[in-house]
Amino acid sequence: MESYEQLISTLALVLGVGWASGINLYAAVAVLGFAGATGNLELPAGLETLQDPLVIGIACLMYVVEFFADKTPGVDSVWDTLHTFIRIPAGAMLAAGAVGDVTPALEIGAGLLGGS
Repeated sequence: MESYEQLISTLALVLGVGWASGINLYAAVAVLGFAGATGNLELPAGLETLQDPLVIGIACLMYVVEFFADKTPGVDSVWDTLHTFIRIPAGAMLAAGAVGDVTPALEIGAGLLGGS
């Protein structure tokens, strides 16, 4: 029963991280890092780096930059074009890191699921 609950929670984390990174990558990284650093969420070993204050700070800074870039005509289009190619691999990497210590096939599967 415990492994079933662990599977469901890992699947929820993989899908949630992949979905959230598609909407706002930097907010997703900052929220995951902050939740892990405060002890509100136990991050898998592959995502423990997100708890580092430097990672959280950079993610918050990039969130603010993205907020203002989104409000500036012209910059918004360029930003979205660039981030179309950044969000997908980042979501895949976050999802692959969320599954923790598993077989390479499962890690690749999670990456594909999180990147789509």
